[in-house]
Amino acid sequence: MGFIGSVFSPWYRWSGRRDPQNHCCINVATYGSKSRFTMTDRGRTALRQSPDMLQVGPSSMRWDGDKLLIDVNEVSSPPLVSRVRGTITLHPEVLFGQNYDLTPDGRHRWQPFAPIARIDVALDPGHHWSGHGYFDSNYGTHALEDDFNYWTWGRFPHKGGTRCFYDAILRNGQSETVALHFHPDGRSEHVVPPPRARIARSLWAVRRETRADAGFQPRQELAMLDAPFYTRSAMRTCIDGEQAVGVHEALNLRRYAQPLLKPMLALRVPRRARWNFTAG
Repeated sequence: MGFIGSVFSPWYRWSGRRDPQNHCCINVATYGSKSRFTMTDRGRTALRQSPDMLQVGPSSMRWDGDKLLIDVNEVSSPPLVSRVRGTITLHPEVLFGQNYDLTPDGRHRWQPFAPIARIDVALDPGHHWSGHGYFDSNYGTHALEDDFNYWTWGRFPHKGGTRCFYDAILRNGQSETVALHFHPDGRSEHVVPPPRARIARSLWAVRRETRADAGFQPRQELAMLDAPFYTRSAMRTCIDGEQAVGVHEALNLRRYAQPLLKPMLALRVPRRARWNFTAG
């Protein structure tokens, strides 16, 4: 993930969130026995942008024709400190241009650029594979914890395309849902989502739920990322009679808002304020 104004950085929060360009990063998380997590908060001298490229220090994302190339050169956070280096290539089947409001006032928006894509991963240590890919963007004018209490998101392959579900609870207690089906020919449509279904809590006891046909119990297939306020996993569900395994996340913003959590995050999110593209 590329961040300008790193929303989960304690350094950005402590700064008052007045200068997003001074708190940017490219976050990489891998899973399994050689899992690594990188999220270095970098200063504005590390940021370069153009219409086709985002560079943050030694790592970058850039469009090359019809594919997105992500060059990674980072150092993972404790306890497994090591170099994470390689390339991720995203091949969208089609690009979508629609934006969707996640709050009634439009202060937070979501743009799924490539919800149907292939991906090739060549990262060291130990991650070389190809499979389903996905590429989107979130942006907003206020801190997430100012406007949300909780949200879940899921992306599931479905009948040649993909289904995406956003379910959010706002600070005022109001619920917001975005449920979409994306077609390989570039069409997208709002759909009626199946009912909410509870899933076992994460290792940090974050509440989880997703959408599933009535009577079907979703289940985790693979744990990906667990934090005190956030969890990501591969989840199996059933939509319109079709079972699918997709990526699911749950985010508890009331936990994230707790001040005592920020020093814990600082151990995983180091700050490097200065960067010189010549010296590295």
